Amino acid sequence: MLSVKKYQFWFCTGSQDLYGDECLAHVAEHSKEIVECLNASGVLPFEVVWKPTLLTADMIRKTFNEANNDEDCAGVITWMHTFSPAKSWIFGLQEFRKPLLHLHTQYNEEIPYETMDMDFMNENQAAHGDREYAHILSRMRIERKIVVGYWKDKAVQEKIAGWMRTAVGVVESSKIRVMRIADNMRNVAVTEGDKVEAQLKFGWTVDAYPVNQIAEAVAAVSASDTNALVDEYYEKYDICLEGRDPEEFKKHVAVQAQIELGFERFLKEKNYQAIVTHFGDLGALKQLPGLAIQRLMEKGYGFGAEGDWKVAAMVRLMKIMSYGMKDAKGTSMLEDYTYNLVKGKEGIIQAHMLEICPTIADGPIQIKCQPLSMGDREDPARLVFQSKVGPGLATSLIDLGNRFRLIIQDVDCKKVEKPLPKLPTAINFWTPQPDFYTGTEAWLLAGGAHHTAFSYDVTAEQMGDWAAAMGIEAVFIDKNTNIKDFKKDLMLGEVFYR
Repeated sequence: MLSVKKYQFWFCTGSQDLYGDECLAHVAEHSKEIVECLNASGVLPFEVVWKPTLLTADMIRKTFNEANNDEDCAGVITWMHTFSPAKSWIFGLQEFRKPLLHLHTQYNEEIPYETMDMDFMNENQAAHGDREYAHILSRMRIERKIVVGYWKDKAVQEKIAGWMRTAVGVVESSKIRVMRIADNMRNVAVTEGDKVEAQLKFGWTVDAYPVNQIAEAVAAVSASDTNALVDEYYEKYDICLEGRDPEEFKKHVAVQAQIELGFERFLKEKNYQAIVTHFGDLGALKQLPGLAIQRLMEKGYGFGAEGDWKVAAMVRLMKIMSYGMKDAKGTSMLEDYTYNLVKGKEGIIQAHMLEICPTIADGPIQIKCQPLSMGDREDPARLVFQSKVGPGLATSLIDLGNRFRLIIQDVDCKKVEKPLPKLPTAINFWTPQPDFYTGTEAWLLAGGAHHTAFSYDVTAEQMGDWAAAMGIEAVFIDKNTNIKDFKKDLMLGEVFYR
């Protein structure tokens, strides 16, 4: 099962030694109170750790390098309570290698009109102390997240929480290892990509294994282990025989159980967190992995079809970023299949032959066993369901030859208008924002793939922050998109990210 380390985020307050001990004592008290409030809010997914006030260049440099070397620290939150001369921050910032958040807040919410004097003004200077600090960050071209507002406001805390999840995604990205047990589909362009550049940019390791090496791991799974997992399937899911012999049906399901166990053991042994398969290269496997892959995705593994390693890594990343969220609705690989072009009912059927993660399911989940024309193997068992309704996010990471581009699109997931009794796959149905026609045209203009890493839980802002931290282009398709301006954004990206 997916698990994420209990990371911490350091809270570093800036000041200087010209204000006297009493003022600095107040600065420390205020920053401690802010940290305690953030931790007690119940909004933040990770702990905030208070650090002593940073007064000098040496203190800043030492603290930032300690953060670099602390494996539990996933990022640093900075705030200038008073005026902190920005040249003092240069060496520390030059050497800092983790995500950075600039919290632009102040201790007091309201101006104390009747009592405010110059001592108060000198002590509460975030309004210009943070501007000094922001200037040096901009001059040094340092990527950071800026959150503006009062530290007790839930909206501010939620912004910090979202950034924390993104920061953990940045840190964990370097640990994503994708196992390819097949190449991408022959002659397909969009599933290709520069794996070396992906390791340089994102930290991803993408390795290939002969399909029969993992097939041997599948064959080594015992009958008793396989049967125990089949029993679990039969308890958890609705069995839809559709006229098939019950014993023959169960044998097909058992093949997927054996594949799930064999794949998972192999992935754990070799330390991989994502996997790709391809129906054109199945070796000794009896079925195209379907139900098995769906279950692995449910456990937190990334997956990409037809060798699409970029999608596999992105699904894993987005599962990490949404890990532990209350009332999470799910993350999965999806594929654009076919349109509904009836006026007022436009949308796109999202599915795949088999491999859609059941975390996005709404209602009962069935096991079906149906023929599959691709793969030249016996009929594979798969989980079939409808997906949840509500807002979602579709992403496509593409390789443009000279750079990566992340396409981020808001979509509205809906129920299909009528049942699909002859379609034995899990499905989602969505309309892209701002509307079907504009959203689809923008996706095509940007070069978006037919495979997507989709989530109900990760936001466009978070994915944009991740792209910025990785130094790659991100384009957004949302309710505000119009084609004229979108084309300009793409042209600017060609200049800026070349």
